[in-house]
Order: sequence, then structure tokens, then C-alpha cells
Amino acid sequence: MGLPFVKICTVTALSAFVAACAGTQSDYDSYPGSAPGDQRVLGRSQTIADQKKEGTLFGPDGFNFLGDDSNKQQGGGTGIGVNSFLWRASLDTLSFMPLNSADPFGGVIITDWYSPPETPNERFKITGYILGTALRSDAIKVSVFRQVRVGSDQWADAVVEPGTVTAMEDSILTRARQLRIDSAVAQ
Repeated sequence: MGLPFVKICTVTALSAFVAACAGTQSDYDSYPGSAPGDQRVLGRSQTIADQKKEGTLFGPDGFNFLGDDSNKQQGGGTGIGVNSFLWRASLDTLSFMPLNSADPFGGVIITDWYSPPETPNERFKITGYILGTALRSDAIKVSVFRQVRVGSDQWADAVVEPGTVTAMEDSILTRARQLRIDSAVAQ
């Protein structure tokens, strides 16, 4: 009876020792080359942790159907996910039109239809997309929609002059640069 007990104790102690030497899943996730494929990040093989940081369809924490996890700390938030100067400049530039919706996290501004007082038989709608966090010309995209009146309560789509979209984007970029300069001077 003494020999089997010693064997069991030895196997148990050896198993506990081996388990203590093993790393955690997060250690493995941070090991270069742990991710499938041959993508590189900052000159090294991509890790599983790098892939998790890239995000998923429902964000880095996934989709939580029943609400937030109560164990998470309530912080100050992440702020807006787009360039703040472009966001503010877009709102300033489009302020003459009625606003339908504005999503600072997705970077989308949608106006409602607007008829200029000097041309009541045409109306415009603008959608602005802020595509990045950098203050660059390719980080803003504007879509302009135009309709003309064809009846008492009927509107038909009409062609927008090509220069209109470019002029609107340039106006937003100019305002964003002014806001950036004003911010730097204020500090």
C-alpha cells in the first residue's frame, strides 16, 4: 500500500510542477508568430494579441447581448473615432442645413433636405463621411444629392455639378485647418 501512494504523490507533484511552468493563454497570444498566416506587424510576425487589437465586426470585446459587464471599470470613454478638427469643421460647414443625424464614432453626418431661399424649386441633401483620424484630404468624403420640383409635391433627382462636391470638401478642410491653428495658438 505504501508504494502506490508514493507513485500517486509523485505523479501529482510532477503534474503540479509542469502546470506551474506553463504560461497563460495571454502569454501565448503575445508570442510573435502565434497568429496563423505570415503577416508582419512592426517588423515581427503577427501575434494573436495583434489580431485581437485589429477588431472584429462587433468591436474588440465582441457583442454583448445583455449589456455591459459589471466587472469592467467605468472609465472616461474612448472619445470620438475620427479626426476632431474634421468633425467640428464638417458640422460648422454644414450648419446652414438642417441636421438629420450625426454619428461622431462612425464619422457620418447626414443633413435633411434644404431648399435655398433664392431657388425654392430645388433642394439639396448632403452626407459627409470622415474616414480617418488624420487631418488629410483623403479623410473626408462628401456626397451631395440634388432634386428639382416637377409638380406641386413631387421632386425628381437632378445632376449635381462636379465642382460642388470638391468645393464642399475643400471648405471643410480649410475650416479644419483653421480650427487646428486656433487650437495650437490657444495652447
